[in-house]
Formats: sequence, C-alpha cells, structure tokens
Amino acid sequence: MTVKTLCDELGWTVLTEGDLSREITGCYSGDLLSWVMSKAQDGDCWLTVMGNINAVAVAVLTDCACIVLTENAALDDEAKARAEQQDVTILTTALNAYQAGVALSKRL
Repeated sequence: MTVKTLCDELGWTVLTEGDLSREITGCYSGDLLSWVMSKAQDGDCWLTVMGNINAVAVAVLTDCACIVLTENAALDDEAKARAEQQDVTILTTALNAYQAGVALSKRL
C-alpha cells in the first residue's frame, strides 16, 4: 500500500508531502526517539505524538515511509520546514496509536 492510498482510504491529513507513492511495508508505534531509532524498519509507517525536528531526523535515519501524528498531535514549524527539506511525509489523524495501528493493519 502506498502512503497516498493510506491517506485516501483512512482520510488522514497530509501535513508535509514527501513521496506519497512510497510503499508502506510495516508499522511501528512509539514516542521514545532513541527506541524508535533502534527498532523502526525501512518502509514503516511510524505512529507517534512527537511532532518536533528530532522526530523528522529519526524518520530520515530509519527511512520510514511516513510519520503519522496520532491524536492530532501538533507539528511544530521547525519540524515542518525540515520535513519539507528532507522529503519526509507527515500525516495526522485524530485516532490514538492503537486505533491507527488497527486501521493500518487491516490494510497491509
């Protein structure tokens, strides 16, 4: 499934548009950045409430397909600018991490 297909099917909002044709191959949920950095896999859809510049750096390092800010968590301006520079796709949803993970799991 591509990031665009995920957005279309679930109605999640695109905050920064990286590569929407990127294939999502898995899912990782977590907010402790050092833990995510060591556990997330290439192609994962990363579910988090961390909308800061450090989260963008972790997404680049782990080569996540996208970041999904759950519970409508805020994306700060610095993070948005860096995500746009680094072509990191960031989405948002009102769902919590569990609900978002279940919705994604049904589609993978």
